[in-house]
Amino acid sequence: MVSIQLPEERARELYNTAVSLPYEIYATLKTEKYVEAEKAIHRSIDRLSNLRINKSREFFNISPEDAYHILSDIKDLLGDESVLELKGDNIEVKIKQNGIQQPRAQVFSFYAKGVKNGDVVTFVDDPNIKAVVVSDRQVLFEDQTWYLSRLTAELYRRRGTISASGAYQGPAFFLFKGKILTELPSI
Repeated sequence: MVSIQLPEERARELYNTAVSLPYEIYATLKTEKYVEAEKAIHRSIDRLSNLRINKSREFFNISPEDAYHILSDIKDLLGDESVLELKGDNIEVKIKQNGIQQPRAQVFSFYAKGVKNGDVVTFVDDPNIKAVVVSDRQVLFEDQTWYLSRLTAELYRRRGTISASGAYQGPAFFLFKGKILTELPSI
């Protein structure tokens, strides 16, 4: 019998002196076909992108939102009673294979927080780094459109301080009018 480790236990186990911050779990996929699921996820990411940070390690430079969508696609292909759970922005969503869908996964929305196109957001670690909101989920930074999670990873990569996973909840690293985006009330 194979012993299955809970994601929270594995995250605690991996957090040691070699890792600067504890791991944050954004999504989990529970399935009887976990070996097949893991292989399919890795193959999909490796075939379609260069997001693996180190070819011999299981760390990817991917936003939580994109990772969730990959998990969702794999879940749909498994054909068992898989359950996908998304955790982020204080939202928990479960989507079951049988088509019953609870509240749809919600990702960060500038508009829901009262932030409009043209508004400026500031990086928490450097007030000189600013980005302009250009859509409900994206900003313009250095003439390029970014999701905040990817931009946050890029900014830390440039500083040489990217987390081991390379994944960030971007809105938690940007301010609007002096307040962290995730702490702004929804309107």
